Amino acid sequence: MRMNMEQARFNMIEQQIRTWDVLDPAILSLLGRVRREDFVPLAYRKLAFADINIPLGHGQVMMQPKLEARLVQALEIKPDDLILEVGTGSGFLTALLASLGKQVYSVDIFPEFAAAAQQRLSSHGLSNFTLETGDAAQGWDAHGPYDVIAVTGSLPVYSGEFQDNLKVGGRLFVITGTAPAMGAWLITRRSQDEWITESLFETEVSALLNAPQPPAFVL
Repeated sequence: MRMNMEQARFNMIEQQIRTWDVLDPAILSLLGRVRREDFVPLAYRKLAFADINIPLGHGQVMMQPKLEARLVQALEIKPDDLILEVGTGSGFLTALLASLGKQVYSVDIFPEFAAAAQQRLSSHGLSNFTLETGDAAQGWDAHGPYDVIAVTGSLPVYSGEFQDNLKVGGRLFVITGTAPAMGAWLITRRSQDEWITESLFETEVSALLNAPQPPAFVL
C-alpha cells in the first residue's frame, strides 16, 4: 500500500503539478515530503492524489493538488514570513505554508475543521501554526500585518480588504469573480499606498462563506 501511495504521489507531481508550470524544486520537494493522504478524509484516501476537489463536509472541498502547488509557488514564502491562511479546510495547505514560513495563522468558520486539522498537523511534527475559528471573509487583522496572505475560497467581489493588511513587500493570493469567469491573482504591496496585481491563471473555486456578493440585477 505504501509503495502504491509513493507511486501515486510521484505521478501527481510529475503529471499534474509539473505540467501546470510548478517548477520550483523546493516546492516539488515539499510536495514529495508532506503526505497529502494524511489530510484527506478517510473515505476519500484513495483519491488523495487525483486531479479533483475532494469533499470535506459542509459543502466545502479540498483544492486540486495543482492549484495548491501553484498557490504556494506564487507566494514565494520565506523562512521569516508571517502568514495568514483564510480557510483551514483539511489542513494540508496549512502544512505546506508552515513548512516554508515562520508562523501561520489559519482561520476557518467551521470549528470541526480546525479540530481535525490540529490533530493532523501535530502528527506531522509541525508546531509553528495557530488555528482559529471565525468568519474571515472580509479580513482578519488580529495578528497582522502579514508577509503572506492566502485566501483559499473565491471572493465574488473584492474591494481590497486583505491587501491593506500586508506588510510592504507582502504577497496576497486571491481568487476573484463568479463562475465561469474567475481569476487567480497575486497582489504585492510595493509601498504604503501602492500594490502590484499579477494575473496568474483562470480557475473555478467555491466562494468563501459570507463573502460579499455582487448586487443582484433587478428588472
